[in-house]
Amino acid sequence: MSTLIAASSILKELERTLQAVKPREIEALAKRITEAEKIFVAGAGRSGLMMRAFAMRLMHMGFRAYVVGETVTPGIAEGDLLLIGSGSGETKSLTSMASKAQSIGASVAAISIVPESTLGKLASTIVTIPAATKDSASGSSSQPMGTLFEQSLLLLLDTIVLNLMENKQLQGAAMYNNHANLE
Repeated sequence: MSTLIAASSILKELERTLQAVKPREIEALAKRITEAEKIFVAGAGRSGLMMRAFAMRLMHMGFRAYVVGETVTPGIAEGDLLLIGSGSGETKSLTSMASKAQSIGASVAAISIVPESTLGKLASTIVTIPAATKDSASGSSSQPMGTLFEQSLLLLLDTIVLNLMENKQLQGAAMYNNHANLE
């Protein structure tokens, strides 16, 4: 398959998948983010990388955002939000984090393929991305494993960034003031 044909196929899959995400779920998550004292993000593997990128953008917007597991991440508390990206919603380390956060009184939000998963049941806010799970044998994606979910996750999170920027009346130039400048 040529590069252009493959890219076109990927873009069509992304468009079809993201158009199926419910806007009210995105709006509910954006609202929950703005209400949180601190936002903690987590995910495993490539999904975790997408969540880290989102934490960076939240920080650029002036939110107190942290990546779970980093050495400088503070403890989670009541009034905080734990946002987890997980295709299956069954990753043991992530469901354990959600249970712990919930027991402390923090809110849990999830972005997943499977809203009825363990993580989905623990979350008070869930956004469903209708993509194939990494172990799915269904032919809903030409891409391997959880690639469509991971790509959709990043684009969805960037959509939330735009939503939050609009709500906070922020421009990219203002966000640049929070960008790393030690280089």
